[in-house]
Amino acid sequence: MAALLPGGGADQSPVEAGRHSLLRRAENALSIATLCAMAILPLLEIVGRRLWRTGIPGSMALVQHGTLWIGFLGGAIAARDGRLLSLGGGAGLLPQGIRKPASLFSAAVSVSVSLLLCLAGLTLVRIEWADGRTLLPFLPVWLAEAAIPLGFALVAWRMVRRSSGAWRERGATAILAAAGVLAVSSDLITLNGPFAVSIVVLVVAVLLGAPLFAALGGLAVLLFRHADVPLASIPAEMYGLVTSPTLPTIPLFTFAGYLLTAGNTSGRLVRLFRAMVGWMPGAIAVAAVMVCGFFTTFTGASGVTILALGGILLPALLTERYPERFSIGLLTSTGSLGLLFPPCLPVILYAVVGGIAVDRMFLGGFLPGVLLVLLMNGYAVRTGILSGAKRTPFSLAELRGAIWEAKWDILLPVIVLLGIFGGFATVVESAAMTVLYAFLVEAFVHRDISVRKDVARVGTESATLIGGVLIVLAAAMGLTSYLVDAGVPGTILAWVKATIHSRILFLAALNLFLLAVGSLMDIFSAIVVVVPIITPLAPVFGVDPVHLGVIFLANLQLGYLTPPVGMNLFLAAYRFDRPLGEVYRSVLPFLLILLLGVLAITYIPVLSTILLPG
Repeated sequence: MAALLPGGGADQSPVEAGRHSLLRRAENALSIATLCAMAILPLLEIVGRRLWRTGIPGSMALVQHGTLWIGFLGGAIAARDGRLLSLGGGAGLLPQGIRKPASLFSAAVSVSVSLLLCLAGLTLVRIEWADGRTLLPFLPVWLAEAAIPLGFALVAWRMVRRSSGAWRERGATAILAAAGVLAVSSDLITLNGPFAVSIVVLVVAVLLGAPLFAALGGLAVLLFRHADVPLASIPAEMYGLVTSPTLPTIPLFTFAGYLLTAGNTSGRLVRLFRAMVGWMPGAIAVAAVMVCGFFTTFTGASGVTILALGGILLPALLTERYPERFSIGLLTSTGSLGLLFPPCLPVILYAVVGGIAVDRMFLGGFLPGVLLVLLMNGYAVRTGILSGAKRTPFSLAELRGAIWEAKWDILLPVIVLLGIFGGFATVVESAAMTVLYAFLVEAFVHRDISVRKDVARVGTESATLIGGVLIVLAAAMGLTSYLVDAGVPGTILAWVKATIHSRILFLAALNLFLLAVGSLMDIFSAIVVVVPIITPLAPVFGVDPVHLGVIFLANLQLGYLTPPVGMNLFLAAYRFDRPLGEVYRSVLPFLLILLLGVLAITYIPVLSTILLPG
């Protein structure tokens, strides 16, 4: 979840506050400009191909490296605003007298990791400087890679600032962080004793609230240093992931999703689905399932769906006599339903990491996603009958009016799918078309957002989410690199071959393993770390690679709902102002229903493969 790091800055002088505000505006402006450029270049590429049968030279390279810059710039903004992803503020659970020292300790460890990754990035930049490679004429590779050390330096500085409002405590954080950098940089870390102590320190810091990128990146740093391997290998792997040809779809679809969320799309869709199914039992609950799934599909973040739509849908459910526990559980659970549908971000990321065509993953996830939606709707209908929920008499006139009002919203998935599967555009270009369409509809057709007032805010919010996710992925990539170099996938493969001889047993073990992973890691970092480990296992047991991907994503989406650290549980407790234990109880029936769906997806492979061509 996006846990807030301790905030500070109360003792800033007016000059310091002015400088901070100026930097804030500059970061926001640069992030918005980068997102807009990433959306415009693919659109110009489409126009160029149609008119002159040639694209813009180097445009895709610029878009890919725009992902690198928006990722690390967004990470710095997330650190600035206290929105880096973490397991939660464990320091807040401690006795009052030791909360502050524990928080400073956690911040110091996080700053140490950031500085070590910054130094590793500087080493990579120096190597590229000497090599002299260029992306385009007059655009050297080192300039693009400079985003890595710059981003980690800004993150470190922001975490020092947020560690406390008093400069004396900030200074203590910085000194502790510097001591950590020196300790890890020394040869002592290659010895087993100091290495083990460092691992314990890192684990304690994570439990106290250190961000996830610090956990994954710190573990990678310690493992590489213990093996006496140059740390420049970590940012090299980060650079390789973030400049993947299809990864720009993540920031672009996120931007489009935030534009939709900023408008009144949810209200129009609720009216549409109510007009369609309002006559049946469980009407508004079914509408809530469909609306939440739609939003998550485009934002790629179920937590965003809960925060954006929870305040709208919960009162609607309670007004129509649904039990409160059911309503909270429904909205908490349906936030993850869209994760299997195109163009959701985890599907794209799995395709990138797993080496599978994105369109095949989209096709593979469609029917399993429909199955999960039907299961949830079935439970919603049952609850509607038992609770005597209100129904709305069917009105053809209301349905026509709702369709007409929402016509531009329901056309959006059609445009995306036609672009991808109709051969008119690449996945990245389809994502750029989605941004343009969402912007035009919300700003000029419905006029729900103001170009001058809202677009800048939406762009900054998008950059914050993108940065918070991509900086975790970048750190996870460094850890994955070590695991691959150390032969961990091969060792696991050999063990599985020697121990498991049945395809059914393999799938059962895979489910248990992925459920455990989903309860401990967010889906994005889990994809980067775990997928290279499990993909070699699929051919051994005759599991189709796309089917394996769908199994992976279906299991990991349950991680959002799995106590004690499922992300959606924390966000729902925050959004609905309910105790965490109450949220746990509310999601239990939905967790069991989705688990049945995941088992069906696992053991009925035709659900994932029947739509695949060839």
